Amino acid sequence: MSAPVTFREALRVWTRIGLTSFGGPAGQIAVMHRVLVEERRWISEARFLHALNYCMLLPGPEAMQLATYVGWLLHGTRGGLAAGILFVLPGFVVLLALSALYAAGQELAAVAALFFGLKAAVLAVVVEAVLRIGKRVLVNRLLVGVAALAFVALFFGGVPFPAVVLGAALFGLVGSQLRPELFVARAGHGPKAGPTPVVDDLLERQLPAHRPSLAGSARTLALWLVVWFVPVAALALVFGRESVFVREGVFFSQTAVVTFGGAYAVLAYVAQRAVEGFGWLAPGEMLDGLSLAETTPGPLILVLEFVGFQAAHRAPGTLDPWSAGVLGACVSVWVTFVPCFLWIFLGAPYVERLRGQRRLGAALTSITAAVVGVILNLALWFALHVLFADVGERSWHGLRYFAPRWATLDLGAAALAAVAFVALLKLRLGMLRTLGLCALLGGVGKLVLAG
Repeated sequence: MSAPVTFREALRVWTRIGLTSFGGPAGQIAVMHRVLVEERRWISEARFLHALNYCMLLPGPEAMQLATYVGWLLHGTRGGLAAGILFVLPGFVVLLALSALYAAGQELAAVAALFFGLKAAVLAVVVEAVLRIGKRVLVNRLLVGVAALAFVALFFGGVPFPAVVLGAALFGLVGSQLRPELFVARAGHGPKAGPTPVVDDLLERQLPAHRPSLAGSARTLALWLVVWFVPVAALALVFGRESVFVREGVFFSQTAVVTFGGAYAVLAYVAQRAVEGFGWLAPGEMLDGLSLAETTPGPLILVLEFVGFQAAHRAPGTLDPWSAGVLGACVSVWVTFVPCFLWIFLGAPYVERLRGQRRLGAALTSITAAVVGVILNLALWFALHVLFADVGERSWHGLRYFAPRWATLDLGAAALAAVAFVALLKLRLGMLRTLGLCALLGGVGKLVLAG
C-alpha cells in the first residue's frame, strides 16, 4: 500500500510545478510527467495518459487542466483547486508585472535575458519526455502509425487537437473489432519497481467516492456557472454594461469555450477583435504580449491577461489607469480559467468511470498513441521558435508547414539546449538544477552581449 500524500506536500509540489512550467503545453506536460510519474510516483503512467486524453478534448489550456485533474484525484475538489491555481499563479504574477512595465514604456531586455536560458533548457525536458513516453506507449507498429498520423495531421494539416483525438478513438473502436490484440494498453507505472502509485492505490480503495451522479453533476454545473458569471454581472452593476471590464468578461468568456488547441489556435481571432473590433491594442502589440507570455511560467493563454491589462489601462473609466489595468487583467484571467475547473470537476468523475469499461480500452489505447504525436508536434513547434528568430508558415499542395530562416539560427540557444541535454540525460543533474544552470548561463550571456 502506498503512503498517502499530505495536502501540505501536494501544495509544495504544485508550487514547484507552477514555477517551472515553461515551454508551452509540451514543456508543461513533460514537467508534470517527470515530477508526478517518475519522481513522486503519485500517479501511474496509464492514469496520467488517461487524464491527458480527456484534457486534450477540452477547450482551454490542457496542461493546467491536467494538473487540476491529478490534484482532484489526490485530494478531491480542494486538491484540484490548489493544483490549478498554483499552476497559473506564478505566471499570472510575473505577467502582471511585465504588463505594467510594458504599459509604462519600460525596457524589458533584462527580463528576456533571465528567461532565455530557461526556454532552451525546457527544450531538453520536452524532447526527453517525448522519447520516454513514446518508448512505453508505442509498443507495436500500428500504434507507431497512429502517432505518426496524428503528428502529420497537426503539424502539416493544421487539424485541431480534438479532431485528431476523436479520430484516434474511432480508429481504436473499429480496429479492435478486427485485431483486438494490437490495441492492448501496456503502459506501466514507470521505470522503477515499487509500490502501486498513490492515485491508483487510493482509487482502488475509495472508488465509490468518485462515482458520479446526475444530482451531483447538476450541483457542480450550477455552482461553477455562478462562480464564472456573477463577478461579471457585479462589474456591470458597478461600472455599467458598456465598461471595458464587462466587455472583457463577456469576450474572454466566449473565447474560453472555443480555445481548442491552446493560445496559438485563438491568437489570430483575439488579435483581430482586440485591434480592429475593440481598439484595445495597436497592430503588433498582440505579438509583444505573446512574447512576454512565452518567456514566463504558466499557460500561454495568459497572453489574454496582457490584453486585459492594456485595454483597461487605456480606458480606465472612473478608476485610475493602474488600478483599472490590474482589474482588467484579473477579469480576463478569471473568465479564462474558471471554465477549466468546471470542465474538470464536471467531467472527471465520468472519465474515471470509463476506465472500467473494457470495450473502450482499444479507443483509449489509440488515443494515447495519438497523444504522443500531439506532444511531438508541440515539441517541434517549440524547438523551432526557441532556436530560430524567424519561423515562417508555408504551404505546399494544400499542406501547411513551418520553415525557419536558417540565417536566424540562435547559436546561443542551440548551445544552451546542448548543455541542457548533457546535464539532464548524461550527467543526471535533475530538472531543477538543469533549469537553474541554463537560466544562469543564458542570463549572463545575454547581458554580456548586450553590454
